[in-house]
Amino acid sequence: MSVRELVVLGTASQVPTRHRNHNGYLLRWDGEGILFDPGEGTQRQMLRAGVAAHDLNRICVTHFHGDHSLGLAGVIQRINLDRVPHPVTAHYPLSGERFFDRLRYATAYRETVELGQAPVSGEGAVLATTPAYTLEARRLSHPVESYGYRLVEPDGRRMLPGLLAERGIKGPDVGRLQREGELNGVTLDDVSEVRRGQRFAFIMDTRLCEGVPALADGCDMLVIESTFLDEDEQLAVDHGHLTAGQAAEVARDAGVRHLVLTHFSQRYSDPEEFGRQARAAGFTGGLTVAADLTTIPLPKRAP
Repeated sequence: MSVRELVVLGTASQVPTRHRNHNGYLLRWDGEGILFDPGEGTQRQMLRAGVAAHDLNRICVTHFHGDHSLGLAGVIQRINLDRVPHPVTAHYPLSGERFFDRLRYATAYRETVELGQAPVSGEGAVLATTPAYTLEARRLSHPVESYGYRLVEPDGRRMLPGLLAERGIKGPDVGRLQREGELNGVTLDDVSEVRRGQRFAFIMDTRLCEGVPALADGCDMLVIESTFLDEDEQLAVDHGHLTAGQAAEVARDAGVRHLVLTHFSQRYSDPEEFGRQARAAGFTGGLTVAADLTTIPLPKRAP
């Protein structure tokens, strides 16, 4: 049975607090695990959340500020300590490769795992294509080079039982038609419809820019920073961040089905105010104000 869910490991911006760890997010996508922005303490949060090093197939770093990357050293060493039996690929801004290398080799350890480095540069790129998804990156706007990530599942086909019955196709013939595309003059288009692939986007530190709506477009789940509340919008602009209202407006206009707000400034004591401001901005879909060590399932496929 396929599992698609987000495991939240940490939600704090800049510094951890008593209740929020540095950033860290694991996306389970069928049989793969993609770890986003492992900040300080991520290895311990993985243990608390029941996430093993063996669960990791990719690591995606948006940028090289400490709250998004200081956990790399521990995570990489744990992957090697546990002798993860499959290759792991790391994606990150090419301009920060020296930081990645320093974190990768921060201390002595024995390398036992194939860790590939596939950085991104320019305005972004398609980073990987697998049978389950295409991984894309888009450049964002932050004081240091930053990228957001997007997974797009290929479109599939949904068989329509009524039309199959009308054409007398049943049992093993359904599978034959799916494999071959045509059976006794009946095509797939005659008895099925396109099933839109699911989409997921991860957007951290950024001002509003072209990359933000491009990543969010049509997503089933959007994980996005909302460092500041709306009354501190000028601080957000000055420091290269978003407010809760701005994040919600992006999600509203992009047709996002489930919005996950995270990366909260320590200046705010009531995280639920982020959700209230998101609703005030007109977002009506599913909404989660992220908390550490929670799991959020992707929405079921749209009918």
